[in-house]
Amino acid sequence: MKKRSEEKVNLKYVYGIALIASVGGFLYGFDVVIISGAILFIDTAFELTTTMKGFVVSSAILGAVSGPIIGLRFADKLGRRKTMMWAAVLFMFSALGSAFALGFWDLCFWRFLGGVATGLAMMTSPIYIAELAPHEYRGALVNINQLSNVIGINIAVIVSYGFSFDGDWRWMFGAEAFPILLLLIGLFFIPESPRWLALNGKGQEALKVLTSVLGPDRAGNEYKDIIESKDQYNSTFTELFQGGTRRILIIAIILMIFSQINGVNMMLLYAPSILSDLGISIGSGAILGSLPIYVFILICTIVAFPLIQKYNRKSLIMTATSFMALGHLLMFGVINSEVDPLYTLIPMLIGTGAFTLGFAPLGWIITSELFHNKVRAKALGIICAILYLASFLIAQFFPAMNEWFELRFGSTAGLYLVFMTVCITCALFTWKFIPETKHLRLEEVDQSY
Repeated sequence: MKKRSEEKVNLKYVYGIALIASVGGFLYGFDVVIISGAILFIDTAFELTTTMKGFVVSSAILGAVSGPIIGLRFADKLGRRKTMMWAAVLFMFSALGSAFALGFWDLCFWRFLGGVATGLAMMTSPIYIAELAPHEYRGALVNINQLSNVIGINIAVIVSYGFSFDGDWRWMFGAEAFPILLLLIGLFFIPESPRWLALNGKGQEALKVLTSVLGPDRAGNEYKDIIESKDQYNSTFTELFQGGTRRILIIAIILMIFSQINGVNMMLLYAPSILSDLGISIGSGAILGSLPIYVFILICTIVAFPLIQKYNRKSLIMTATSFMALGHLLMFGVINSEVDPLYTLIPMLIGTGAFTLGFAPLGWIITSELFHNKVRAKALGIICAILYLASFLIAQFFPAMNEWFELRFGSTAGLYLVFMTVCITCALFTWKFIPETKHLRLEEVDQSY
């Protein structure tokens, strides 16, 4: 039986808000997969070298490095909701610009702009949801950002497959404008973060939002805790690099770097290319061949909701990274063997499934929980900038690494042993350094340090 305080939580309302606020996750997922399908045809249209091909894919990630830096001021000064709205506007310009790109550098510029939007949105959405969510549902609610991401991925597969028969990569990018418009409209109907409102002298508005989510009795207690914690820290960058906060920042940065360099993201970014290189199919067939991977991660994302509610954060991440390592080991075995290349889908499903069940949502959940209200946006801005820099480097050099292993060893199998080692190291790091934050209110997490 639920506690009385929990019975007053308006879950339908807060889940609806979280779904709209996950605009960044949706658009990032859509963009990741659209480029993985479009690059098969852009490669021919613009006669790309290996380095140019890598930059078309990674230019958006490079833009995402600067997005959080810009977002540091936006999220704190304008508010979480308005920052997400600006991100959606930039996404719209990026989608239309990419669709009408005249050449390689033109396309890279518009994708870079979309990356800036990604950085803004992916920094702000988890903060907003964490600051709005009741603590007992915070993990599941932040995971909506991941669900939105995977929905974007699957819609992008359908879109890219539909336009792939004519090789029409321009419409692949242009189609992104339609969901952007819907999501931008939705952002007009959600409230501002109650913690941002409280910390910016708008106490009555903050209390009103908390009451809508928690009910009047619990909202009053929550508001009191927020106000009591308001003056415990200054809001300068200096605070981030002092005492326990500095240690938390370093731990969070390392964790999120692991989330990008573990190799599974490359399976998602380059899935059609990987399958095509292994001889499974080309063009539309390669995109269709990657569909089981994307449908599977959608199922895993839905399954992740009860898992996050039931199990500890650390246990899930350690289990997920262990299975990701297993997936890479099996990938090494399949590529080195003489079995049908179609069996490549098995390790890809294991790796991407484990990542989606554990690491993908929990990385964002934990980093959004660790920091004090007044430094959370600054901390997430720094973390996201470094995260996307790591993502840019791995996306940029993945085609070159593939090519080097192929030339040096006769196959790309050895690269997956490198990724396996990264996953094992991440599991050990999580066991040693990641704190457990489940069931704690954001103010309680801060007080524990």
